[in-house]
Amino acid sequence: MDFKGRDFLRILDFSEAELRYMLDVAKKFKEMKHARQNHKYFPNKNIAVIFEKTSTRTRCAFEVAGYDLGMGVTYLDPTGSQMGHKESIADTARVLARFYDGIEFRGFKQETVDELARYSDVPVWNGLTDSCHPTQALADFMTMEEKLGGLRGKTLAFVGDTHNNVSNSLMAMSAKMGVNYIACGPTALKPSDEIIAACQPIAEKNGCTITVTNDINVLNGVTDAIYADVWLSLGEDKEKWGERIQQLQPYRVTMEMINAAKPGAIFLHCLPSFHDLNTSIAKDVYEKFGISEMEVTNEVFESEHSVVFDEAENRMHTIKAVMYLTLNDKN
Repeated sequence: MDFKGRDFLRILDFSEAELRYMLDVAKKFKEMKHARQNHKYFPNKNIAVIFEKTSTRTRCAFEVAGYDLGMGVTYLDPTGSQMGHKESIADTARVLARFYDGIEFRGFKQETVDELARYSDVPVWNGLTDSCHPTQALADFMTMEEKLGGLRGKTLAFVGDTHNNVSNSLMAMSAKMGVNYIACGPTALKPSDEIIAACQPIAEKNGCTITVTNDINVLNGVTDAIYADVWLSLGEDKEKWGERIQQLQPYRVTMEMINAAKPGAIFLHCLPSFHDLNTSIAKDVYEKFGISEMEVTNEVFESEHSVVFDEAENRMHTIKAVMYLTLNDKN
C-alpha cells in the first residue's frame, strides 16, 4: 500500500484495507515496545507538533512515538508559533516543511489542518480538530479488537454529545470496519446530516448499521462497547454549563447501563474524564450544580469493564504506525 507522503486528516480519507493495515502495524509496534526492541528507523528525521489546543495524551503520544522511531521532535504550544497571527497558515506550512519531515496539528478548525496539508510538502497529521479526531478512533478500534477478539459485527455505542469530533471519527471508523454504530444522545446534539450521509453508504457496503437515537434503551442487549466523552470540553462557555449538564444527565454511563449491554461489554473514554471530584473543574461543577460524576460514574470508570488506560497507551502505538507508514520510503 502506498502511504508515503500522505496526510492523515480524517478517517474517511482511507480505505478499510488501509485502516486495517494501520491497526496491524500498530499491533507490531506495541509488541516491539513491550519487548523493548529498538525500532529507531528514522534517526535523521525531525517532526514538529503544533498545539493550538493543549493536551496530555496527544502530546505525549506523538513525542514518545517520535523518539521511539529515532526522530527529533519540536513542540510548539499556543504561544510558540506565529501561525495565524503574524504568519499565515500557508506560509507556516511552507516554512516548516523546509525544516521538518512531518507536521502534527491539534487545534480548533478542520480548515486549519486542511490548509497546512495543502501547502506542506511533508505529511500532516491531525491530532484533533473540532470535527475530527482520527488518531483517537484508531486507538479506540485497536483497543476494541484487543478486548473483544475482533471488530466486524460488533456494536459500538457512543453515549452523550454525539455531535462531537470523537463521535464523527468513530462513526466513520465503524462504517469502514463493519462495526454497528449507535449514536445515543439528546436530539439537539445529534450527529450532523453531513457525517451521516458520508458514512451511511459505506456502512451498507460493509454490512453494518448506523443508528441515531435519543433512547438509551436501544443499547440494551446489543452493545459490545459503550463510549463516553466529557460533557464540558476545553473552551466551553461556562454560561452554558448548566444547560449542557441538564441535557446530558440522562446519558451518564452507569453500571446499570453496562449490565444491560452484552455480557463482557467494555467501557471506553478518550480522557480526561470527570468521574470524581479530583480535578478543579469537577469541584467547580459540584459547587455550582451538585453533580459529583458527569459523563460516567466512578463505579464504571474503575470497574473491570473499563479499558480507558489501554486506550490511552494505544494512542502512542497507533500514532507511531501512522507516522511510520507516511514517512517510510519502503511502503
